[in-house]
Amino acid sequence: MVTTGDLYLTVACLVVAAAAGRGWSQQLPGTWELLVQDAGIASMHSAVTRFGTVVLLDRTDIGPRAASSRRPAAGSTPPTASSPNSTATPTPSTSTPPLAKSVPSRSRPTPGAPPARGRYKPILPDGSIIIVGGRAANSVEFYPPRPGSPRPFPFLADAGDAQMDNLYPYVHLLPDGNLFVFANTRAVLYDHVSGEVLREYPQLEGGPRNFPSAGSSAMLALSGDFSTAEVVVCGGAEFGVFIQRSPDTPAHGTCGRIVATAPGAAWSLETMPFARIMGDMVMLPTGEVLIINGAQSGAQGFDLATDPCLNPVLYRPAEPEGLRFMTLTPTDVPRMYHSTANLLPDGRVLVAGSNPHHFYKFQGPFRRSSAWRPSHRSTSPGPGQPAPVILSVPEKVCYGEAFQVEVTVELPVVGILEVNLASAPFSTHSFSMGQRLVKLNVSPPASSPDSVVHRYSIACTAPPSGAVAPPGFYMAFVVNQGVPSVACWIQIIHKEVE
Repeated sequence: MVTTGDLYLTVACLVVAAAAGRGWSQQLPGTWELLVQDAGIASMHSAVTRFGTVVLLDRTDIGPRAASSRRPAAGSTPPTASSPNSTATPTPSTSTPPLAKSVPSRSRPTPGAPPARGRYKPILPDGSIIIVGGRAANSVEFYPPRPGSPRPFPFLADAGDAQMDNLYPYVHLLPDGNLFVFANTRAVLYDHVSGEVLREYPQLEGGPRNFPSAGSSAMLALSGDFSTAEVVVCGGAEFGVFIQRSPDTPAHGTCGRIVATAPGAAWSLETMPFARIMGDMVMLPTGEVLIINGAQSGAQGFDLATDPCLNPVLYRPAEPEGLRFMTLTPTDVPRMYHSTANLLPDGRVLVAGSNPHHFYKFQGPFRRSSAWRPSHRSTSPGPGQPAPVILSVPEKVCYGEAFQVEVTVELPVVGILEVNLASAPFSTHSFSMGQRLVKLNVSPPASSPDSVVHRYSIACTAPPSGAVAPPGFYMAFVVNQGVPSVACWIQIIHKEVE
């Protein structure tokens, strides 16, 4: 979560309904649905919770909301800096929240809480949090605090430039337990235990890629023996656009992809269908990546970008180079500076926010919350639909534990049913902190006699360690022929010491 000083926040809690909203028919893949006409805020931070809700946060220290005098609703919970799906999760309310509730509140430091400096906070293998970078903060800290924290991180200073393109570094926890840290055009492998930089990767061509020139980044799905991790960084702004306030300068149109765990790792460049600044990259249950939101020119900041990029793009990492990008149905709502995107348990992607004007002009459609729905995701499974339906999954599993998932499928299964675990990251400023998709090792599905439907049992093995999947709650999807089920929540925990 990103906060700055005594930042004012507004919280909106959305109940995620499975029913379809209004849709727009298009010839390109995917459809759009209006979820909430007016969420009360233009979201700039968001996270999906395991309670069937989405938490949206916005700042209110400038513009019309600075004068707000409303009090939090009775029984509401103030925003905190912890992930809603970490091992320390809030107790669900006994009452049903409305579809959208706006709860203005002033965020104040909590004793012992992580410092608020506008920094990124990924979760580590033991469930603790590392706090990386920020304005005039070329260091790392930990929560709970560790001895010697904060710890200098000179790489961040070395990656800086005249317009501070080292802010909001992209941080990915690799399956070997080390961190891939990307800032500006540079990346290193960082040992968060010793504080050593283990290696420096080649620079990524094409200019700065982090705030205020940010594209976005994602680590591709982890699978097999979990020894390999690939990172993708897409989009960004030309250097100098932020300083010169040049909103019409075209953005980057390239993606860099690197096998971060490989000796002699090098970047390969691919060209997107659209140039894009301040987009969001969302890992889908299939292992594909949705690139969404943003603009085609300018930089991040108030009134610093033009030409909104209305078309999402699907990145299919398993396809041959040159065939990996697919253009999708455009939205009718520009989502630019301070937009968010989050995967929902039913496979849709919630899109919210965008208020790109200085002092927050609250006119326009930016307080709408919409959802992008993949073409394969029908409103509900029906005849001829390959989408599995999960019947049972354990509430919690320990690392390396064998367990069973029971599903039904309308048609006989041919091949393997995947069981994929998706985290529920915190989305802000064109990056989803803690985002990862883990494809479990599974056995071929065993069928069970049933007179009505095809019922199967899938033998699964939980992730081997917290480096592959940090402890917490995950959305468990079963994927059949590229079509995912609606997810069930599962908690991954360390084995209790007897």
